[in-house]
Amino acid sequence: MGKVVAVSVSEKKGEKKRNVDFVKILEDYGIEGDAHAGGWHRQISLLAIESINKMREKGLRVNPGDFAENITTEGIDFSKIDIGTKIKVGEVILEISQKGKVCHERCAVYYQTGDCIMPREGVFAKVLKGGMVYPGDSIEVIENA
Repeated sequence: MGKVVAVSVSEKKGEKKRNVDFVKILEDYGIEGDAHAGGWHRQISLLAIESINKMREKGLRVNPGDFAENITTEGIDFSKIDIGTKIKVGEVILEISQKGKVCHERCAVYYQTGDCIMPREGVFAKVLKGGMVYPGDSIEVIENA
């Protein structure tokens, strides 16, 4: 079991997200007010603080949300989670729909940080059950694919 370190939103795709006190996640949509929400398979993005810390060790001054992730986690190793796995974040149920992504062009995140780990270590999910998510909420794998 892990925990939520931060929740973040942005109004435009391809930019850093700003940390907020909580997010309202809508079933089969994503985070209310976030640019990535909608009727597709990448409704929510997640990245581990352990991945962000790797970038910090390289001297980058980065924080949760800087890699355009919606939910920054701690204690969950996404490299060991398969597509189709269900995870519970607070009261929300997500299903992992994609691991990593292909970046066809460099985005604002890359230019601001000098690198982007989201394509390598981030995961994306569809919302099966909505609700509120706050920093400090628990996150756990509830059904492995």
